[in-house]
Amino acid sequence: MRIGPYEVEIFSDGTFKLDGGSMFGVVPKVLWERHKPADEQNRVEMDMNCLLIRDADHVIVVETGAGPKLTDRQRLIFGIDKPPALLDQLARRGVRPEDVTLVVNTHLHFDHAGGNTFLHDGEPVATFPRASYVFQKVEWEDAMRPNERTRASYLAADFAPLEAAGKLELVEDSVELLPGLRVDRLQGHTRGTQTVRVSHGTETLFFSSDFMPDRHHLPLPWIPAFDLFPLETLEAKRLVIRRAIDERWTVGFTHDLPRFGRIDEHEGKARFIESD
Repeated sequence: MRIGPYEVEIFSDGTFKLDGGSMFGVVPKVLWERHKPADEQNRVEMDMNCLLIRDADHVIVVETGAGPKLTDRQRLIFGIDKPPALLDQLARRGVRPEDVTLVVNTHLHFDHAGGNTFLHDGEPVATFPRASYVFQKVEWEDAMRPNERTRASYLAADFAPLEAAGKLELVEDSVELLPGLRVDRLQGHTRGTQTVRVSHGTETLFFSSDFMPDRHHLPLPWIPAFDLFPLETLEAKRLVIRRAIDERWTVGFTHDLPRFGRIDEHEGKARFIESD
């Protein structure tokens, strides 16, 4: 789709699986499994979505999926049975790694930042050699000093090498990266989770990040147990969903099928309507 000077595409790096109870928090399984069936290990399958945003001078990748560095054990745990699709998906769109000028991670969990780097002679190096990598300063701080609860989601090889390579662009709170392209910090899933918006005139495309990972999390209390600040997620959802409905935003989710749509209201409930 096109918004002003930007052509925006959504695609999946592949799928992975997480515990369904953890994905839906306090919501009973009898409710969430109607929408998201679990496998024999109680895991639900989700896409790892990325955006490609281009204008005449810039090539921006938002999210990089799980990447190629996971061990066989990690791939088994998370149900990843196919190679990462990020670079192939970009190649199909005529984009080489050296063409990318900016990489944005909504946060630094492995399923969003794993493709930031790859192993070269056994050492992790930047996948996109010309690009700056943008994420929130507090997210970087928390990822570099994880605690007992967060360390399983932050894999240092995905982001630590970028500092020595001079690739980091750390931002704070709400920042316009390019005209009409902005990130906004929404503390909830992590302290430094950020959303992405592309706007031109009355048109806005909103990429949700994990504060609202898919259409099944539109109900306000449907919040993953992974969220470190669930009550702040709740308040952010209340504000963002209302604005998305009123302003007719185009919306894309990080862990839904790779598609755009709009949120409307039916009988007092928010629902996602996929674009034609």
